[in-house]
Amino acid sequence: MLFVLAAAIIFSVVPMLLYEVVARYVFDAPTVWAMEASTLVFGPHFMLAGPYLLHLKYHVAVDILSANLTGWKRRAAEIFANTVVAAFAALLAAVSWPLATSSYGMAETSFSAWNPSIWWLKFIVPFAFVMLCAQAIVEIINVVRQPDAQNDVQKEHSA
Repeated sequence: MLFVLAAAIIFSVVPMLLYEVVARYVFDAPTVWAMEASTLVFGPHFMLAGPYLLHLKYHVAVDILSANLTGWKRRAAEIFANTVVAAFAALLAAVSWPLATSSYGMAETSFSAWNPSIWWLKFIVPFAFVMLCAQAIVEIINVVRQPDAQNDVQKEHSA
Protein backbone atom coordinates (compact mmCIF):
# COMPACT_ATOMS: atom_id res chain seq x y z
CA MET A 1 0.00 0.00 0.00
CA LEU A 2 2.80 2.39 0.91
CA PHE A 3 4.53 1.70 -2.40
CA VAL A 4 1.33 2.46 -4.33
CA LEU A 5 1.12 5.82 -2.55
CA ALA A 6 4.77 6.56 -3.34
CA ALA A 7 4.24 5.60 -6.98
CA ALA A 8 1.12 7.76 -7.25
CA ILE A 9 2.89 10.79 -5.80
CA ILE A 10 5.27 10.97 -8.75
CA PHE A 11 2.41 11.50 -11.20
CA SER A 12 1.77 14.92 -9.71
CA VAL A 13 5.19 16.15 -10.84
CA VAL A 14 4.50 16.06 -14.58
CA PRO A 15 1.49 18.44 -14.49
CA MET A 16 3.38 20.80 -12.18
CA LEU A 17 6.39 21.01 -14.45
CA LEU A 18 4.23 21.17 -17.58
CA TYR A 19 2.37 24.13 -16.09
CA GLU A 20 5.69 25.80 -15.28
CA VAL A 21 7.03 25.32 -18.82
CA VAL A 22 3.84 26.67 -20.43
CA ALA A 23 3.63 29.60 -18.00
CA ARG A 24 7.30 30.49 -18.50
CA TYR A 25 7.71 30.07 -22.26
CA VAL A 26 4.22 30.72 -23.62
CA PHE A 27 2.98 33.42 -21.26
CA ASP A 28 6.35 34.72 -20.03
CA ALA A 29 5.06 34.35 -16.47
CA PRO A 30 7.18 31.83 -14.55
CA THR A 31 5.86 30.50 -11.26
CA VAL A 32 7.67 30.72 -7.95
CA TRP A 33 6.35 27.39 -6.75
CA ALA A 34 6.52 24.72 -9.50
CA MET A 35 10.19 23.76 -9.30
CA GLU A 36 10.21 23.73 -5.52
CA ALA A 37 6.93 21.80 -5.36
CA SER A 38 8.30 19.13 -7.69
CA THR A 39 11.40 18.82 -5.53
CA LEU A 40 9.24 18.48 -2.42
CA VAL A 41 7.34 15.67 -4.12
CA PHE A 42 10.45 13.79 -5.27
CA GLY A 43 11.78 13.45 -1.70
CA PRO A 44 8.81 11.55 -0.28
CA HIS A 45 8.55 9.52 -3.48
CA PHE A 46 12.07 8.12 -3.14
CA MET A 47 11.94 7.73 0.64
CA LEU A 48 8.64 5.85 0.68
CA ALA A 49 9.57 3.57 -2.22
CA GLY A 50 12.72 2.31 -0.46
CA PRO A 51 11.21 -0.47 1.66
CA TYR A 52 9.36 -1.98 -1.30
CA LEU A 53 12.46 -1.83 -3.46
CA LEU A 54 14.34 -3.72 -0.74
CA HIS A 55 11.66 -6.40 -0.87
CA LEU A 56 11.99 -6.65 -4.66
CA LYS A 57 15.80 -6.67 -4.37
CA TYR A 58 16.02 -3.66 -6.71
CA HIS A 59 18.52 -1.76 -4.59
CA VAL A 60 22.03 -1.49 -5.94
CA ALA A 61 24.10 -4.39 -4.65
CA VAL A 62 27.73 -5.31 -5.03
CA ASP A 63 27.39 -9.06 -5.33
CA ILE A 64 30.79 -10.08 -6.64
CA LEU A 65 31.23 -12.48 -3.73
CA SER A 66 27.66 -13.30 -2.78
CA ALA A 67 26.62 -14.21 -6.35
CA ASN A 68 28.86 -17.26 -6.17
CA LEU A 69 27.58 -18.41 -2.77
CA THR A 70 25.03 -21.17 -2.39
CA GLY A 71 23.12 -22.82 0.43
CA TRP A 72 23.71 -21.65 3.96
CA LYS A 73 26.56 -19.35 2.93
CA ARG A 74 24.28 -17.39 0.61
CA ARG A 75 21.62 -17.17 3.31
CA ALA A 76 24.20 -16.06 5.88
CA ALA A 77 25.34 -13.30 3.52
CA GLU A 78 21.72 -12.18 2.97
CA ILE A 79 21.05 -12.18 6.70
CA PHE A 80 24.22 -10.18 7.34
CA ALA A 81 23.40 -7.64 4.61
CA ASN A 82 19.82 -7.19 5.81
CA THR A 83 21.02 -6.87 9.41
CA VAL A 84 23.32 -4.03 8.33
CA VAL A 85 20.42 -2.38 6.46
CA ALA A 86 18.12 -2.75 9.49
CA ALA A 87 20.73 -1.32 11.88
CA PHE A 88 21.57 1.56 9.55
CA ALA A 89 17.89 2.37 8.97
CA ALA A 90 17.14 2.23 12.71
CA LEU A 91 20.06 4.56 13.42
CA LEU A 92 18.94 7.03 10.76
CA ALA A 93 15.35 6.90 12.04
CA ALA A 94 16.55 7.66 15.55
CA VAL A 95 18.77 10.52 14.37
CA SER A 96 16.14 12.04 12.06
CA TRP A 97 13.29 12.01 14.60
CA PRO A 98 14.63 14.91 16.72
CA LEU A 99 15.27 16.89 13.54
CA ALA A 100 11.64 16.40 12.47
CA THR A 101 10.24 17.37 15.87
CA SER A 102 12.52 20.42 16.00
CA SER A 103 11.35 21.44 12.54
CA TYR A 104 7.74 21.09 13.67
CA GLY A 105 8.44 23.10 16.81
CA MET A 106 9.69 26.07 14.84
CA ALA A 107 7.13 25.70 12.02
CA GLU A 108 9.98 25.49 9.51
CA THR A 109 9.48 26.82 6.01
CA SER A 110 11.68 26.63 2.93
CA PHE A 111 12.74 30.31 3.00
CA SER A 112 12.19 30.60 -0.74
CA ALA A 113 10.04 33.11 -2.60
CA TRP A 114 7.13 30.67 -2.33
CA ASN A 115 8.06 29.72 1.28
CA PRO A 116 5.86 26.66 1.93
CA SER A 117 5.82 24.81 5.24
CA ILE A 118 8.29 21.94 5.10
CA TRP A 119 8.21 20.68 8.68
CA TRP A 120 5.70 17.96 7.77
CA LEU A 121 8.06 16.59 5.10
CA LYS A 122 10.73 16.00 7.70
CA PHE A 123 8.53 13.41 9.41
CA ILE A 124 8.65 11.29 6.25
CA VAL A 125 12.36 10.65 6.81
CA PRO A 126 12.12 8.80 10.16
CA PHE A 127 8.91 7.09 9.03
CA ALA A 128 10.56 5.82 5.84
CA PHE A 129 13.60 4.58 7.77
CA VAL A 130 11.39 2.76 10.29
CA MET A 131 9.61 1.11 7.35
CA LEU A 132 12.97 0.22 5.77
CA CYS A 133 14.16 -1.28 9.05
CA ALA A 134 10.95 -3.30 9.37
CA GLN A 135 11.27 -4.53 5.78
CA ALA A 136 14.88 -5.59 6.38
CA ILE A 137 13.74 -7.58 9.42
CA VAL A 138 11.00 -9.21 7.32
CA GLU A 139 13.62 -10.11 4.70
CA ILE A 140 15.77 -11.74 7.40
CA ILE A 141 12.78 -13.76 8.58
CA ASN A 142 12.03 -14.81 4.98
CA VAL A 143 15.59 -16.00 4.49
CA VAL A 144 15.51 -18.00 7.73
CA ARG A 145 12.14 -19.53 6.85
CA GLN A 146 13.16 -20.65 3.35
CA PRO A 147 12.46 -24.37 2.89
CA ASP A 148 16.02 -25.16 1.84
CA ALA A 149 17.29 -23.53 5.06
CA GLN A 150 15.74 -26.43 6.98
CA ASN A 151 17.46 -28.93 4.66
CA ASP A 152 20.86 -27.28 5.10
CA VAL A 153 20.57 -27.52 8.90
CA GLN A 154 19.60 -31.20 8.67
CA LYS A 155 22.52 -31.92 6.29
CA GLU A 156 24.98 -30.22 8.63
CA HIS A 157 23.77 -32.29 11.61
CA SER A 158 23.92 -35.59 9.67
CA ALA A 159 27.41 -34.95 8.27
